[in-house]
Amino acid sequence: MTKRTGEILAILDEMYGTDDKCYLNHETPWQLLIAVILSAQCTDARVNIVTADLFVKYPTLEAFASASLAEMEQDIHSIGFYHNKAKNIIACARRLLEDYGGEVPSSLEDLTSLPGVGRKTANVIRGNIFHEPSVVVDTHVKRISKRLGFTQKDDPEAVEYDLMKVLPKDHWILYNMQIITFGRQICFARNPKCELCPLQKYCKEHH
Repeated sequence: MTKRTGEILAILDEMYGTDDKCYLNHETPWQLLIAVILSAQCTDARVNIVTADLFVKYPTLEAFASASLAEMEQDIHSIGFYHNKAKNIIACARRLLEDYGGEVPSSLEDLTSLPGVGRKTANVIRGNIFHEPSVVVDTHVKRISKRLGFTQKDDPEAVEYDLMKVLPKDHWILYNMQIITFGRQICFARNPKCELCPLQKYCKEHH
């Protein structure tokens, strides 16, 4: 790790702490998987509001697997792309029961074979459930990592590999959580609050 990278991570640690607790409420691995599928293009706060009722109505994986699509759409309609998400959640629950004995698999290959699960979702699960260090690349992570000069790539998978080379392994999960908060509070895509930014001197766009 370079001195510059270490300084950036130290500032992020000071700003947001080093607790890498997941923001999505869940009690079981399969609940987190469903919550992460719901969270695409949606805030964690909104997902937590919806899952508070959803996990009471459907307390088991079997309940999700046997749910009616129309009813599931109604249950999650306040979340964007609810039609696709409802379809994927039911199909994913069925696959977990049929192919994995109701358990959430740990490998990237198995996870990304599930309906509605891409690399980003799989890496959230691997990091939070199985404590496998992984770098989750969302729009905030991609945008801010480019501004910090950690990557020049646009493809999320390429960004993931660049960050794995630059960041120490014990910061992979933490960096993602810190950067998402930083992106929501200060480093916006448009009109970022540069005057409030403690990382200003490291920013490639500011100079």
